[in-house]
Amino acid sequence: MAITEHRDIEKGDNKGLEDLVEPFLDNSSKNVKSSEEEEIDQNHSIGMVLLSTAVAVCGSLEFGSCVGYSAPTQSAISTDLNLSVAEYSLFGSIVTIGAMIGAITSGRIADTIGRKGAMALSAVFCIAGWLAIFVSMGALLLDMGRFFTGYGIGVFSFVVPIYIAEIAPKDLRGGLTTLNQLMIVTGSSISFLLGTVVSWRTLALTGLVPCILLLVGLLFIPESPRWLAKVGREVESEYSLRKLRGAKANVSAEADEIHESILTLQSLPKVRLLDLFDAKYIKAVIIGVGLMVCQQSGGINGIGFYASETFETAGLSSGKAGTIAYALIQIPVTMLGVVLMDKSGRRALLLVSSSGTFLGCFLAGTSFFLKGQSIFLEWVPLLAVSGVLIFIASFSIGMGAVPWLIMSEIFPLHIKGAAGSVVVLVNWLGAWVVSYSFNFLINWSPAGTFWLFSGFCILTVVFVAKLVPETKGKSLEEIQASINSNSNSNSK
Repeated sequence: MAITEHRDIEKGDNKGLEDLVEPFLDNSSKNVKSSEEEEIDQNHSIGMVLLSTAVAVCGSLEFGSCVGYSAPTQSAISTDLNLSVAEYSLFGSIVTIGAMIGAITSGRIADTIGRKGAMALSAVFCIAGWLAIFVSMGALLLDMGRFFTGYGIGVFSFVVPIYIAEIAPKDLRGGLTTLNQLMIVTGSSISFLLGTVVSWRTLALTGLVPCILLLVGLLFIPESPRWLAKVGREVESEYSLRKLRGAKANVSAEADEIHESILTLQSLPKVRLLDLFDAKYIKAVIIGVGLMVCQQSGGINGIGFYASETFETAGLSSGKAGTIAYALIQIPVTMLGVVLMDKSGRRALLLVSSSGTFLGCFLAGTSFFLKGQSIFLEWVPLLAVSGVLIFIASFSIGMGAVPWLIMSEIFPLHIKGAAGSVVVLVNWLGAWVVSYSFNFLINWSPAGTFWLFSGFCILTVVFVAKLVPETKGKSLEEIQASINSNSNSNSK
């Protein structure tokens, strides 16, 4: 799922955000702080940044809760509401349609009513959606609720990392922005685990908790100073900066840098979608879009949305054990991926990850083949569970987050908006296709479905090996120059 698409700002790609500096200290004796005063001020500023981040990532937790809801509830909802395969497939997948619309409109919303306003609006949509699911007695209200929660998380997917990037000082930004991805996975795992012990209606009510925490928390945290400056509210922007950096901090240098970055962005030329097909940008677009196609065509949103039912189809007496294992493995592996991202390199991590997803899908497909042939039946459940767990572990370590990071690094600043919109649209569209078609494919041939996904995983290995550059340790200018030079050499 599309869960970290705005890593460009998180990673400091945007001038004015990348150079946020520590509070400036005047060297004159009357303004020099004692070490004790400085420590108190620093602790205060870090405390407010941490509080603001904690409130914002409640949106990430809500994102994960929504994504993880359908996996443990499929059997119960289908039975209680007498849903057909097509009706439940629509319920499971319509969240991606809502998220697609939410992601597309999120930029305009966040620029119009602010980052806090956008988060509050998202929470309201999610609350309305969960309540609709809770009281639903048929497919119509169920789908409406799922769509509303999808729209809410689509906006969250944009505004949460943007807000964190805009409030965090430079030395904390990298660590704090990784919390977005980690909390998405945590929310998904919590839904998986709770879904094994509570009813589907009760699980819907638990989705309200992150929204309520976020709405209450928004009352105590400042608005993004960058957004306030962008809309001409300089006094409020400086007040917000002081609240984040400490009451005694000199924020004038940081405020000036924010102002300069806004002027720079406003001076950049407007880019149309057709401009993306220019020879200067086409290879970067192919890489960005191609990685999203590879991410979704491996089957993550089908396997993840309907994990419990997949385990039961494989012959487990209950899908709960496999679902619990699925939930528990995501968090530590995602944390490992965050550590390895800047150590092993993006390209190497993608190659290992896609190779692992191939192995997982191949094992799962083989287990269903053996079941269909009624041979080695005692091995079928073990192979199926092992295959799915290898798949999710491999996906979490690389293919989940790295494509979004690479996307943020390969596009020049002035086309990031247009190119990013195309990439996000492709990603959510792919998520819908996979999540909607998965149940139909499983009914057609469980073995064929997983072998089909394994084939796409092999194509991903080839795509990454042939086209995707290594971006670790390179400046944005070096990355983009490398892509252009390779493109030019290939065209000769």
